[in-house]
Amino acid sequence: MSTHKLVVVGNGMVGHEFIKQMLDQPNAEQFMITTVTCEPRLAYDRVQLSSFFSGNTVKQLMLADENKYKENDIDFILNDKVCFIDRPNKKIYTTSGLCKSYDKLILATGSYPFVPPIVGNDQPHCLIYRTIEDLERIKTSADISKIGVVVGGGLLGLEAANALRNLGLETHVVEFAQQLMAIQLDQGGGALLKRKIEALGVQVHINKSTQLITTGEQARYRMEFADDSYLETDMIVFSAGIRPYDELAKGCGLTVGERGGIMINDYCQTGDPDIYAIGECAVWNKQIFGLVAPGYQMARAAVAHINGDNNKRFTGADLSTKLKLLGVEVGSIGDAHGCTPGAQCYSFNDEAEQTYKRLVVSSCGKKLLGAVLVGDTVDYGNLQQLYINGMDLPQPPEQLLIPLLDDASPTTVGIEGVPKTAPICTCYSVSKGDIQQAVQQGCCDMAAIKSSTSASTGCGGCSALVKQVLDNELTKQGVEVNNNLCEHFSYARQELVDIIRIQKIKTFSHLLSKYGTGLGCDICKPAVASILSSYWNEFILKNEHVGLQDTNDAFLANLQKNGSYSVVPRIPGGEITPDKLMVIAKVAKQFNLYTKITGGQRIDLFGAALHQLPDIWRQLVGAGFETGHAYGKAMRTVKSCVGTSWCRYGVQDSTSMAIAIESRYKGLRSPHKIKMAVSGCTRECAEAQSKDIGVIATENGWSLYVGGNGGMRPRHASLFATDLNDKTLISYIDRILMFYIRTAERLQRTSIWLENMEGGIDYLRSVVIDDKLGICEALEKEMVNSIGNYQCEWRTTLESPEKLKRFKHFINSDQSDSHLIYTTERGQIKPAVMET
Repeated sequence: MSTHKLVVVGNGMVGHEFIKQMLDQPNAEQFMITTVTCEPRLAYDRVQLSSFFSGNTVKQLMLADENKYKENDIDFILNDKVCFIDRPNKKIYTTSGLCKSYDKLILATGSYPFVPPIVGNDQPHCLIYRTIEDLERIKTSADISKIGVVVGGGLLGLEAANALRNLGLETHVVEFAQQLMAIQLDQGGGALLKRKIEALGVQVHINKSTQLITTGEQARYRMEFADDSYLETDMIVFSAGIRPYDELAKGCGLTVGERGGIMINDYCQTGDPDIYAIGECAVWNKQIFGLVAPGYQMARAAVAHINGDNNKRFTGADLSTKLKLLGVEVGSIGDAHGCTPGAQCYSFNDEAEQTYKRLVVSSCGKKLLGAVLVGDTVDYGNLQQLYINGMDLPQPPEQLLIPLLDDASPTTVGIEGVPKTAPICTCYSVSKGDIQQAVQQGCCDMAAIKSSTSASTGCGGCSALVKQVLDNELTKQGVEVNNNLCEHFSYARQELVDIIRIQKIKTFSHLLSKYGTGLGCDICKPAVASILSSYWNEFILKNEHVGLQDTNDAFLANLQKNGSYSVVPRIPGGEITPDKLMVIAKVAKQFNLYTKITGGQRIDLFGAALHQLPDIWRQLVGAGFETGHAYGKAMRTVKSCVGTSWCRYGVQDSTSMAIAIESRYKGLRSPHKIKMAVSGCTRECAEAQSKDIGVIATENGWSLYVGGNGGMRPRHASLFATDLNDKTLISYIDRILMFYIRTAERLQRTSIWLENMEGGIDYLRSVVIDDKLGICEALEKEMVNSIGNYQCEWRTTLESPEKLKRFKHFINSDQSDSHLIYTTERGQIKPAVMET
């Protein structure tokens, strides 16, 4: 069997997609694939690059897998760069001296960020935003900076601005044009986007041409503009557009476009029939496509042509985009500027709701040519289908813009009206028919659809539409689409929350007898336990509740790997006296417990046998300690720095505030654990932005952050409000926490809750600050009721001889657990590990 040598230069998203498509071909074994990349790793998801700052790891961003490449005999070369193409002999050479021959060469070299030719742009802390290494440099610079400027107000520039803002910098955007996102938005949309971004604390400077970057007086640098104004900053990130990497093509005599880019035909062939170019390095019909979806389409066209299929061509791409920039929803479809001859425009600007919509329709008024959406993109999917499929518009077209009256029917295409051939996911060219087929073959949820078709795994903008097709197809097949909690309750979790709250139901048995069937299960029992404890905060070892609890709650301690338990006393704000330290030390020594100071400013004691827990806690409670609720889905810790008491940088008393907050919310039960922190200044020593609730002192009060967390999926918190006084800060935390408790799913961290919330942080602000739903007073009352029921669960347990019976290893004997075996390490115990 003859083999063909394929060399792919560049292993970005598009290069990797080419290889993936090639491996899916029935004759894949006939190709020997080599890929060369100058980066230290294989392809990763650049679309989600900014999530690196909110906690996503490099591993989570990776698209390609070295092991899978090896399994498929793909030769990959990292950290090397192709420097020359010998076309007559069909060979490539790298800077390290490697030489590879090819039968077909695929150039997927991508693009590089354009840095404007400004004097001083090459100084330290003047950075670009393109690769993971770039982001690491930005992070390092941000650690020693207070102010950051992004040069470029386009899509990538605003992503970069969001990153700087999340890193806690005072953030500015400098844009040469007269508006933000000048390519995707019209003037009205750009103006509203600017207002909304400025309202979030990012300062936007449009129509500014930077002439010089020099030494600053108040900050590291001064940016001097052409209009004689200036701006001082500590760091600068250039994100002013991209330029195609086409040097290799130029060096070997391939034709490039007038503005750069390797010229290709519909099969993505360059002027050399054995060399293809795909992605951002290629120019087709005088166009360079800066989105990933067209690159994927080019990859598919090239793969088809190499395999002898001349029917599949690249014929251009839909550049519509929907995204959330700095929390602001933005959508752009087709001819957003209305450049088509004869085009007519309809605009709707709602100043009160801060939304802007514009339709561009054909001269006959029957077809949609383009659209702009800012502040509300709920209509994006509907409009995109009208545009892509050339469907007739409803008449008059302005119906699509005007908000519905109460008794009006929505003017939508309806998923039934969309043809089977309609592309739903443009990243992976998945049509409505593809999704329908996947459902018919047994895919019944989004995870299965994603795995089967790859739909919604690219930019994710189509996820709502994919779900609509899925639900519609399941309904047609007679499958009831519901969100019932389980077979024992014909209600969703939120509906059960409302029932429990309004009917004042306080036990699982009462709820089951009145609104459920059967005996309950492992799904509904813990879910209802979570709701009951969140609302009524009763002693969880009451006979009515204890059967619903998991092991940790049932024994008021965390079960460890060898069957022992941990003891975690509460230390509000991390402040503790020497006398209390001595009590903990005495207990640890007496019971030979492993002792560790945690990141949450507490002291964990490990290795207690079940029967020892009451004796340990009796001493701790006697010394004034309370349970730290480390075992429960409840408020855990409020970390703090020393603030103005000791720190020369502190601007507020962070320790006192942390103690006040921890004392207020201690024992508050919730869908998941809650951690908080208070920092006394923007140096952020308490790491408040990695907590569910983060508070950072300002000279005028407090900034409040929401939705951060560490753990398996770290996320930087979102800035909610700033310069709050003490009273307003507490009232906002009350409302946010109770709204979270009311609406989050069980085991849903605040980060996921916020990410899933339609409207995101803006919606949360409208509920908590503007009282959009008229529930703020109720939320505060419920918080007062909940924290009013606080009790130290260990103190209550110690006062009940009946409850103490639970803390015995054997029901009919006082004998201890003989299976607890320890070794020692660094002078303390640790669980013994069985040899295997």
